[in-house]
Amino acid sequence: MTLYFLIKYLHVLGAIVILGTGTGIAFFMLAAHRTQSASFIARTASTVVVADMIFTLSAVLLQPASGGLLMWLSATSITERWLLVSLALYALAGMFWVPVVFMQMEMRDLAQAAADKGLPLPPRYTALFRRWFLFGIPGFGSVMIILWLMIAKPF
Repeated sequence: MTLYFLIKYLHVLGAIVILGTGTGIAFFMLAAHRTQSASFIARTASTVVVADMIFTLSAVLLQPASGGLLMWLSATSITERWLLVSLALYALAGMFWVPVVFMQMEMRDLAQAAADKGLPLPPRYTALFRRWFLFGIPGFGSVMIILWLMIAKPF
């Protein structure tokens, strides 16, 4: 096994973790939201925040490091168009992911406060959920395109 292969494996693994965790988080948050149960949403959002911090954040940090090493080991120029587009999309995904984490934390707290008081979810929760859902589209979509670019290197 070469160093290049090991770094490439870690890079692909990081992409899998980002996509898998993102898909799982979206599914569980949507499923919890559909129940409109404040206590269930609070528990789910709490788990989601932890998963994002452990899995997504570690993979998000791994990707540029492993990608940079792959570029260096393969003498790939940063000026290759597929790579420039990938990096721009990575920045775009990050611009949507970071606020989503804070939205999840606030949704968790709002749901917990409603559950503790036996109240329905407040309008702020619903507004945050809608924004969270909308932010997921370009965030997750960018990652999907990056994966395709990473494999196809079309230009």
